[in-house]
Amino acid sequence: MIIACMCFMTVFGAGVYEHVVLVPKWSAAPPSSLLMFSGPYGIHAEDLWMPIHPITLFFLGGALIANWYSNRRRRILIVLGGYIIILAMTFGFFVPELITLIGTPYHDHIDPDLVRRASTWETLSVIRLSVIAILAFILLLALTKSHDRIKKHTHHAAPMNYENDSLGG
Repeated sequence: MIIACMCFMTVFGAGVYEHVVLVPKWSAAPPSSLLMFSGPYGIHAEDLWMPIHPITLFFLGGALIANWYSNRRRRILIVLGGYIIILAMTFGFFVPELITLIGTPYHDHIDPDLVRRASTWETLSVIRLSVIAILAFILLLALTKSHDRIKKHTHHAAPMNYENDSLGG
């Protein structure tokens, strides 16, 4: 559970870093501002994102299995489900759109259409990061829950009263 939290916090922290440091730079004046991603010394954020997502999913899945019968299960399920939805959106929209933006041929003048698309990407990504922050909080709350097992409701049969039964009591 602790490793799952650490991985998820890494995803959150890296997202915050990108939005504070990188996104304002690359979205400032596309396509020229997108040069930071090109060449052998360009930024390759996928070097972090490609391994961290499967590792995080693995450890969240492990935490879910390890806590299946505990009070933590519901919160872990919420985080895992939310994270899977976020990853689907990431690979369905954010990554393809960023690849398209980065692949735009260089020229010195600012392209208003690219500025608009970069702004839309940034706004939607801030919303995505806000959801990740909420999920991170829920995961930390799960970590603070006791590891007590969920009590199963067992139905005990009422004791038989043989004095008034139909078999001669």
